[in-house]
Amino acid sequence: MADSAQAQKLVYLVTGGCGFLGEHVVRMLLQQEPRLRELRIFDLHLGPWLEELKTGPVQVTAIQGDVTQAHEVAAAVAGAHVVIHTAGLVDVFGRASPETIHEVNVQGTQNVIEACVQAGTQFLVYTSSMEVVGPNIKGHPFYRGNEDTPYEAIHRHPYPCSKALAERLVLEANGRKVRGGLPLVTCALRPTGIYGEGHQIMRDFYHQGLRLGGRLFRAVPASVEHGRVYVGNVAWMHVLVARELEQRAALMGGQVYFCYDKSPYKSYEDFNMEFLGPCGLRLVGTRPLLPYWLLVFLAALNALLQWLLRPLLLYAPLLNPYTLAVANTTFTVSTNKAQRHFGYEPLFSWEDSRTRTIRWVQAMEGSVQ
Repeated sequence: MADSAQAQKLVYLVTGGCGFLGEHVVRMLLQQEPRLRELRIFDLHLGPWLEELKTGPVQVTAIQGDVTQAHEVAAAVAGAHVVIHTAGLVDVFGRASPETIHEVNVQGTQNVIEACVQAGTQFLVYTSSMEVVGPNIKGHPFYRGNEDTPYEAIHRHPYPCSKALAERLVLEANGRKVRGGLPLVTCALRPTGIYGEGHQIMRDFYHQGLRLGGRLFRAVPASVEHGRVYVGNVAWMHVLVARELEQRAALMGGQVYFCYDKSPYKSYEDFNMEFLGPCGLRLVGTRPLLPYWLLVFLAALNALLQWLLRPLLLYAPLLNPYTLAVANTTFTVSTNKAQRHFGYEPLFSWEDSRTRTIRWVQAMEGSVQ
């Protein structure tokens, strides 16, 4: 892809290109990848914002399709040089069935791999998740860990199980011969908790705070630290990996990389208040309002109600045993593997990431009133 590509120009496919992360990857590619000739955006639901991208020098092709349909994926991949596979069903609240999560995240990823092999597409970047590692069902902390830190990754929840299976498929596919005889080069990126413009859970917390008179009540001890990463930096890492994968195939192929930046380590709620505080919300309490045993009981009750009500209606509260375990388990990463392997440095500082996210929440605030 290197020198010859200057004349050749590249075709990229982004699956899930209209999702939270996918949209940022699409925009980042258009800004930061000068060798781009065509950018294909494959998604089940196409956003109206795509129209504004079609006036630039790069051919932007919107493809409505479903990753669970192998023939639709194959048609989208045909002729692409690089695939960035961000499409996935992120569901920790029980809105989708375990079967649907597996079909989208695991079978969908298998479809992408097979399409690359059949089409002769040599480079595949997969969006994995830190939840492939943990927090595990035992609540073991992961403190300033890196990609090689030993950790007992045991999961029962359908979402982390599906992401772990899909990541393994991608890494095991590294080195497979694609059409034409060249090897497939794959790698996986594991973002910690992503935040930034378009983050649905941040939006949910903001609206919840408005309903409660501008207050949110502390549920997690301030001592529980979480690693968070700005969506613009996650998108930048995807673009950089895709750019460097050919020249550094022996080093990067089959590897996993945590996505990280300079965002501070804080509890989930304290971190969210970095953005929601300047927008008028306040976090009530220096310690959790409810004792942990009561939260465990309420989470179990929610899970039981969800199971009982599933035949009749969708009950998907924010609090369940899995989200409680994640929120109450320290999980932070400290690594420079991406910097060592392909020269990654965050594109956005913490100050810039914070300002951009606050502006987005404030714009949302204006639309609510």
